[in-house]
Amino acid sequence: MADLQTRSEASPVRPARPAADAKPVTDAKPATDPARAAPVRTAPAHTTPARTALDRLHAAVLRIDAATPDGRDRALDVLRVLAVTGVVLGHWLVSAVVLRADGHLLGDSPLAHMPGLTPLSWVLQTLAVFFLVGGRVAAQGYDSARARGVGYGAWLRQRLRRLAGPVGALLGMWLLVLAGLVVADTAHETIHTLLNLVLSPLWFLLVFALLTALTPLVRRAGVTAAVLGGGYVAVTDGARMVFGDAGWVDTARQGNVLAGWLVPFALGAAWAAGGFARRRYAVVLLAAGAVSTAGLILWCGYPASMVGVPGSQLSNLNPVTLAAVTFGLAQCGAAVLLCGPLRRLVGRPPAGSTRALPGKELRACPGQFAWAGVTVINLSAITIFLWHQTAMLTVTVTSLGTGRPLFGLHTNPDHPLWAPARIGWVPVFAIVLVVLCIAFREAENMSRTGRGRTARKPSGRPV
Repeated sequence: MADLQTRSEASPVRPARPAADAKPVTDAKPATDPARAAPVRTAPAHTTPARTALDRLHAAVLRIDAATPDGRDRALDVLRVLAVTGVVLGHWLVSAVVLRADGHLLGDSPLAHMPGLTPLSWVLQTLAVFFLVGGRVAAQGYDSARARGVGYGAWLRQRLRRLAGPVGALLGMWLLVLAGLVVADTAHETIHTLLNLVLSPLWFLLVFALLTALTPLVRRAGVTAAVLGGGYVAVTDGARMVFGDAGWVDTARQGNVLAGWLVPFALGAAWAAGGFARRRYAVVLLAAGAVSTAGLILWCGYPASMVGVPGSQLSNLNPVTLAAVTFGLAQCGAAVLLCGPLRRLVGRPPAGSTRALPGKELRACPGQFAWAGVTVINLSAITIFLWHQTAMLTVTVTSLGTGRPLFGLHTNPDHPLWAPARIGWVPVFAIVLVVLCIAFREAENMSRTGRGRTARKPSGRPV
């Protein structure tokens, strides 16, 4: 509530000075002459000090917490944020754009020059967690829609519309950029590098959309669908080992992209149906996935990096390999085990724990601040995913105006200090990403509401 401020409409009139020999009058009537009337002193209106920025922040955090439905599993939202953050940081830290001597921009990766950074890919390749959460949310949403009498077609259109709007905004802007690059007679190698970095992540959304469309079947099959997906990847990988790079083998392995990510998606659907009710199931999944992945890397020739490395004969992601599937199983088990601590971290505090300090409004607790941050990121998750590479490239290309390559931004990622320097550029990428999200969030809002600018703004609760 806005603070009240009082202002006097006229300055008070100073009363006449009494004569020296005049006696004090205790019961005098008010003077009839306004010019000689004594000023009437009234009690000042109650005012509150101007709310500080910290007070407003606490109030906003409390509003977000209060707007969250009681039955919402907040741990799922945290897992989604961790997955998106892993993908964004992974691309920013292991994708390099190198300025060559001929002025062309070409892609590279520090993993190709410094294998010691390979464990970084184990932490930042979090796609299995995203598909796990996506499978559970899709299955729960489909069941909820059926309970409300909403048909499959209407439910699917609503889900896919949330992807189509933001993707359309990205493609529209990059069509304009592409036209500008062509008019400027930019080298083909540079155009290919830029477009590959921006558009290659879209395969993820295509696979996610296909699996979302298969939700009723996956929901019905449960864990069986995960077994079938993993079995298909195992068979095609085995064919590659036996027959080499035969044309039919390569064609069959392209199906691994869908079959491989079907595994965590199906596990998420099974989770929604009551799977992982016992903690030991998640422990077994984590242990079996970790041991299997280690065995495939040590004895079966699979690469240790869980992301593609330029120059490598085999990539765990293009297409998905059995090692990526087993690694995803370990991630799914770890994610389920983390849900308990995450719920305690961002859960609604007990009644009475949020109190007001003297002279202050209610103060939010650290868990409520964490939940507010999760909510803000979730509301723009698709926009963040789509535009994070554009943010990196914006900084990379615009800084070419300095006239010299900047270390960690345009230089070869083969120096031991390249990684620390790259980490120093991450805050700059993040600032540009925030600007892009603010500029293009209307596309995500419109896709969420299904209406134009006159649509009501979202309430602040995560989607």
